[in-house]
Amino acid sequence: MELLSPAGNVEKLYYAYAYGADAAYIGLKKFSLRIKADNFYEDEYKRVIELKEKFPGKKLFCALNIAFHNRDIDSFLNNLDYFKQYPIDSFIVQDLGIVPILQREFPNAALHLSTQASCINREAVKMYKSLGFKRVVLGREAGLKEIREIKDAVPDMEIEVFVHGAMCIAYSGRCLMSAYLTNRSAQSGFCSHSCRWNFDLMSDAHGIEKAAKEIAESGRLVLQEHSRPGEYFPVYEGDDFTAILSSKDIRMIEHLDDMQKAGVDALKIEGRMKSIYYVALVTRAYRKAIDALEGKIKSQDAAPFVAELDNVSHRESTTGFYYSAADANLTTTGASDSPYELSATIGKKLTPSEMEDVFTKGTESINARQKELDAMHPAAREARLRDYEKHPDRAPGVPHKKDGWNMYSYRPLNMVKSGDEIEFISPGIVSLKSEKDSWYFIDPETGLNMDWSCDGHDCWLYTKYDLEEGTLVRTKDRDFVPGKIRDTGR
Repeated sequence: MELLSPAGNVEKLYYAYAYGADAAYIGLKKFSLRIKADNFYEDEYKRVIELKEKFPGKKLFCALNIAFHNRDIDSFLNNLDYFKQYPIDSFIVQDLGIVPILQREFPNAALHLSTQASCINREAVKMYKSLGFKRVVLGREAGLKEIREIKDAVPDMEIEVFVHGAMCIAYSGRCLMSAYLTNRSAQSGFCSHSCRWNFDLMSDAHGIEKAAKEIAESGRLVLQEHSRPGEYFPVYEGDDFTAILSSKDIRMIEHLDDMQKAGVDALKIEGRMKSIYYVALVTRAYRKAIDALEGKIKSQDAAPFVAELDNVSHRESTTGFYYSAADANLTTTGASDSPYELSATIGKKLTPSEMEDVFTKGTESINARQKELDAMHPAAREARLRDYEKHPDRAPGVPHKKDGWNMYSYRPLNMVKSGDEIEFISPGIVSLKSEKDSWYFIDPETGLNMDWSCDGHDCWLYTKYDLEEGTLVRTKDRDFVPGKIRDTGR
């Protein structure tokens, strides 16, 4: 089975490929249902081409899955020359109006039907095949039994399904709630995720307890969004469902054998708006699980990577509609959460010559500082030395050379201080906890030690560990409480 991962920008595309995806899906500015993702624009196609060359055999899918207005069609046509610069293998679409244009202008790119088209039966799949589609991303309402029936009926159509991540409560994501509440259409890529807001459950019957069941079944219950008093949504309790809005995340990593038996060709991870950390660890977990299923590695070797899914932002999980619609109706509250913060990414490893240049620069900086001190009036020099003693960070030292140590480009995303325990994550390393005094920060401008690093202060990481490019650095989130998902109100 092919593993398909999300890429909201070029950096995420790199991590999707590096951590094991066979293919990644991107969006182009203004034509994707994830408008708020970074998406791709300007000259980023050059970087995408480089990544495709760096990771030969990896595929690139482009989501053009909005519902096109006339103005959108015109805009797309006006930008054809730009889009053709991307090495796109397939387009993911829901709007049939764009199909003949893609077939004419991108004859070598395959067509994949978006889940937004709500395709969940064999006759619809046959119809889309006749239109030239190579793959159908089934609506999330299709169960494993139905998927098997569809594959048997149309064996040469590729079947793709969502396997992990947040699922929209609406039918295949075809939601009007965001457009109604905020005038931001989900079908144009502007979903405000209204279904996950905090709602107040109200009744016009003034809540007699013994009448609760009658009220629930009567349709007299209404929802009111907490910050929008006076805007009501009716709620109806039926015999086999509960109309509450925020769905659980889907997680099928423990059931990949059943998906394979059902005839699934591609497993899709949700999350073009998720973090690098999410993309990397979720992709890595499913890569290992698929490899174990295919006999490439042992299941016990994959298990630690799968367990790391609990350390990625997530809500409570469910198996969706795959086994029973009742599972899909399970809801949850609160924001997705993780016990860790992504603190940095590791870039290139410096050569011995480049490392020597850093040490030389550090020595020159120390000599320059001493020269400045020597030129000062004695009283001024004493005052400066007292200041250095009081604030050691203002007089950093030269890093000591250590045999077997390496130096790497370090791009910080969150604050890390010298002495903090950090963990290294890579495609092949589950988690490597740093030992005391096993790493130091070095200022690339001065070659001197740094006591801390945070976003906007790139530096060198000097460490005893042998790391590969693309390694992630994480730290424990001090505000995380085990067993409690923090509620951000969204």
